[in-house]
Amino acid sequence: MTSVGSHTCLLQIQLVVCLLPPLVTTQFIFGMLLLVWIFAGYNKSVRVFDVHRPGRDFEKYSTLKGNKEGQAGIMSAIAFSPTHTGMLAIGSYSQTSAIYREDNMELLYVLHGQEGGVTHVQFSRDGNYLYTGGRKDPYILCWDLRKAVQVVYKLYRSSEHTNQRILFDIEPSGRHLGTGGQDGLVHIYDLQTGKWISGFQAAADTVNGFSFHPFLPMAASSSGHRRFPVDDFEDLHLSGDENCVSVWSFLYASMMENADGINGCEFNCQSEHENLNQDS
Repeated sequence: MTSVGSHTCLLQIQLVVCLLPPLVTTQFIFGMLLLVWIFAGYNKSVRVFDVHRPGRDFEKYSTLKGNKEGQAGIMSAIAFSPTHTGMLAIGSYSQTSAIYREDNMELLYVLHGQEGGVTHVQFSRDGNYLYTGGRKDPYILCWDLRKAVQVVYKLYRSSEHTNQRILFDIEPSGRHLGTGGQDGLVHIYDLQTGKWISGFQAAADTVNGFSFHPFLPMAASSSGHRRFPVDDFEDLHLSGDENCVSVWSFLYASMMENADGINGCEFNCQSEHENLNQDS
């Protein structure tokens, strides 16, 4: 689990989780800059823990109603609206995403269209759109939440042949989305038009994570995938751009002006360090 909050409270939550069915995903909710609740995804349900009362107590909400309406499968991704509208999005391995009310987990609507189990959901900065990505699904879907079930556009990333959860992120101004892929590329898209504007080679293996800095013109990427030696005695020799974490700096303005080619970091991106690979 992510280490957030005091060690005392975190220890209590970990002890509780050990006594429950397998935990799949968690999301923290803050009120008045203080950690208030933890939403945890399970099979066909969500459990809500109040961190002010550590222990075994929690509220359980089923995501599948008696008439089979709702979401089946494992709840694998959770995101809250950044505009504090009281909505949250949940992605499921049943290839669906759904919007719920935050206070009572009332189901508002279910979104169908992902080719694989949903592994990542994220709201736009203004809360009007939802972006979802799935396992072995080459497209990130953009949903207009004001029109409920309409897909606005699809953003491509290479992920058809990997089981990895490939994460994407939206930069602080809300204009661009960055995502990795199994081809080692990071793609940058304009969210107003849904068009690809630039990209760069971030690693020699799968880029499974990409995240923008919350206020600086920087981003971080992570890469790696399973490698199987021919025999038990073979040592794996990795290059500096495999199994690596890289920090990139760039200018947002130049991203708008340059949409030619994908090599050489055309939007003035520069790797600060890319050599945190595992050399074991």
